[in-house]
Amino acid sequence: MESPRLIAGRLAVDDRGEVSFVNDFDFAGVKRFYAVANHRAGFVRAWHGHQKEAKYVTMAHGAMLVCSVAVDDWRHPSRDLEIQRFVLSERAPAVLYIPPGHAHGTMSLTEQARAIFFSTATLQESLQDDFRFPARTWDPWLVTER
Repeated sequence: MESPRLIAGRLAVDDRGEVSFVNDFDFAGVKRFYAVANHRAGFVRAWHGHQKEAKYVTMAHGAMLVCSVAVDDWRHPSRDLEIQRFVLSERAPAVLYIPPGHAHGTMSLTEQARAIFFSTATLQESLQDDFRFPARTWDPWLVTER
């Protein structure tokens, strides 16, 4: 099974302003997109998965913790699956690829955080391949102080 991967971008700054970009992201296969924003920092929106659909995530504003798990059983998944954690931020342009067979969740780290999701399935296709699990099925939402 594929693993999630981060496609790095860059931020160019000069006396005119900023340009953020992820030039290595290829839109091939993307059929739709949508934006997700939570009402407050620290809010968890999880878990949502697909057996066939892949997702790509990037930040339009602020920062989010985005987590992914490779689901072993779509009806009764194991609670001890490995969780992959990614911090996405508008200040570090990147696109996170979440492959088919994974569930994902997010937690806003900043106020007014807004993520853009790109999907490889139409809405109708997605609804036929939709699996939801409670937010604490896997619980990576604690931010560790350093």
